[in-house]
Amino acid sequence: MLNVILADDDTLVREGLKMLLLSDNSFQVVGEAGNGQEVLDLINGGLAVDIVLTDVNMPVMDGIALIKPLRALNEKIKVIILSMVDTNKSIEQAFTAGASGYLLKTVSPEELLFAIKKVNQGKRYLCSDLTLKLLERSMEAVAVQNTDDELPLDLTSREKEVLFLIAEGLTNNEISDKLFLSKRTIEGHRQSLIEKTGCRNTASLIKFSILNGIIQ
Repeated sequence: MLNVILADDDTLVREGLKMLLLSDNSFQVVGEAGNGQEVLDLINGGLAVDIVLTDVNMPVMDGIALIKPLRALNEKIKVIILSMVDTNKSIEQAFTAGASGYLLKTVSPEELLFAIKKVNQGKRYLCSDLTLKLLERSMEAVAVQNTDDELPLDLTSREKEVLFLIAEGLTNNEISDKLFLSKRTIEGHRQSLIEKTGCRNTASLIKFSILNGIIQ
């Protein structure tokens, strides 16, 4: 069973998260906090913790500022950001500081539980909505810089999302789990991407994405 601390200055948010986690026998909420300093106090008090689920914007000490001192206390404790803040800067700061996951509060209950379990397995996790947003921002930046007369690739939103995950090195099975789609559907999207980009295989598809600024 995973011991979780919920850190959010909104009591209603904490209560909702607590009800969700307790609906799964894999989790136990061992503490709640309204800011980062309270999290540190709980752990300094000897509380055994596996995961800290924290917001970004909190008084006294925010969620990102919490990460480094928390890891200094116990580097085995994993931190997952759950926030409405979706800026590239916040995401980069969180992962650079040592966060293991970053999710938006609009994430589905199923994906939230899935993400926590993946992080506990030692993997990093970025929620599906953020993955798609980052890819779209990247492609928009390329479109602004592109002075060629070539027509843009006619990729669907789902194909863009799959492309980003392929470039991250995820297998068809892992992408299937992350997006809650069948393996056959993911294989279809992968083949469609290869055909639309004119690439011969997955390796050249990733190379194409990097060279064209789709993936950075």
